Amino acid sequence: MPGVRGPSDYSKEPPRHPSLYINSKEPFNAEPPRSALFRSYVTPVDLFYKRNHGPIPMVDDIESYSVLISGLVEKPKKLSVKDIRMLPKYEVTATLQCAGNRRTAMSKARKVRGVGWDVSAIGNAVWGGAKLADVLELVGIPKLSSSSKSGGKHVEFISVDKCKEENGGPYKASIPLIQATSPEADVLLAYEMNGEPLNRDHGYPLRVVVPGVIGARSVKWLDSINLIAEACQGFFMQKDYKMFPPSVNWDNINWSTRRPQMDFPVQSVICSLEDANAVKPGKVTVSGYAVSGGGRGIERVDVSFDGGKTWVEASRFQKFGIPYVADDESSDKWAWVLFEATADVQRSTEIVAKAVDVAANVQPENVEDIWNLRGILNTSWHRVQVRVGHSNM
Repeated sequence: MPGVRGPSDYSKEPPRHPSLYINSKEPFNAEPPRSALFRSYVTPVDLFYKRNHGPIPMVDDIESYSVLISGLVEKPKKLSVKDIRMLPKYEVTATLQCAGNRRTAMSKARKVRGVGWDVSAIGNAVWGGAKLADVLELVGIPKLSSSSKSGGKHVEFISVDKCKEENGGPYKASIPLIQATSPEADVLLAYEMNGEPLNRDHGYPLRVVVPGVIGARSVKWLDSINLIAEACQGFFMQKDYKMFPPSVNWDNINWSTRRPQMDFPVQSVICSLEDANAVKPGKVTVSGYAVSGGGRGIERVDVSFDGGKTWVEASRFQKFGIPYVADDESSDKWAWVLFEATADVQRSTEIVAKAVDVAANVQPENVEDIWNLRGILNTSWHRVQVRVGHSNM
């Protein structure tokens, strides 16, 4: 790729915030403390989780950087960042979440394989860039197309990033063409994050943002875009990020029996408390995030201060001073909501959160029921233990 290259080693990694919890150094995978998340509706860039599969690509010459759009299209085209910036700019507030968020808790039920994420492999940002639907019109594909004239039905994104899972080849993923060409799906070729140019960790100079879908499909460091007849055949589409039942193990797995995971399920997490907490008796307030995939708003967040016996409904908000109404025009449909609930706590207990989206999907109670060998999509009720002390507190 002219102007951008994928280094062969980790000697030129960018600086990172010192508060991040590092889950692996090479490749660098890290998440912020959970307490950092509920304090801000828009997650600061430095505290946005870092998910990588290889060394961070380097930009040598931004002027020579371009993205090739080819494959099953009538008019293949190379686009520079300048070309993309000339298209109408949109800002989309969207939450990205790694499919492995909360994997550590799932591994306590039975061992799983993957990066050991706690609850912070998630973040909410304001992404700025061109809509993919506008970009694809430049190569002759009208909006709301499910197939190109040449039979292309999927849009494949190929990264500059090289990874061992692809035998040293590039990271890649795809989405259906009908999603890519729908202006309402808000799929972006993003060059900004929270009003600033993307940094290296988050895909500079150009990345894909696919709202409402697991983070693995929002390809960073974009090299090229291909229109293809079938879904991408890359490792992370065909041999990873698929949801299997608890009965499947590494001896009997058949990857071809499952579709690549796209939307993420409804999720909520308490962020104001750690897994074990000491508090004084009296009023206890808990705060956290709730989000659902596919643009589905959060209808309700239930919090229990007695281990799930009784429940109170939490307040929900996105922007301070503006009431949150699920699926209302004033709400960000691709973004998380923050929640808060308060109760009187006089004895040691378990505090639990569960969210319900507008389609009445609700988080499953037990992690064992959704256990899978890759440890993805742990959306079970989130629980924290609280120990109440009456002295020396």
